[in-house]
Amino acid sequence: MKVLLIKDVKSLGKAGEIKEVKDGYGQNFLINKGLAKLATPEVVEHWKAEQERREKELKEEIARFESEKKKLEEATIRIEKQSAPVGIKGSVGNADISSAIKEQLGIELDKKHINLKKALKSTGIHEVDAKLGHGIHASLKVEVVGI
Repeated sequence: MKVLLIKDVKSLGKAGEIKEVKDGYGQNFLINKGLAKLATPEVVEHWKAEQERREKELKEEIARFESEKKKLEEATIRIEKQSAPVGIKGSVGNADISSAIKEQLGIELDKKHINLKKALKSTGIHEVDAKLGHGIHASLKVEVVGI
């Protein structure tokens, strides 16, 4: 029986490959556990169409990340904090920067993706690294202003 592997199967093959297996192994183990489907022409065609759709979505997502990276690197994120005798009261953290990016640029960026070594506690312009996804990083300029 021919099966289309949906997931990688150790000692058999990788996802997307069509393999010839014994009927019992294919029916009782691979198909029953959701590791494979019976390789009919319709199933194979559907699999190929699904892979093309995923590849297209991935390319669109990478293009979106690239445009967001350009937008983030060109802009300066301005955050206002109350002044103190030395620096500012409190500090500016990942959540503050994330919400400022959403307000000022309209880009949704999770606070976990902003890489701060330590919280910003002084006024001025600071360089901050942000992970957008798929290995794309943006270097942000964050301006902390005391009011």
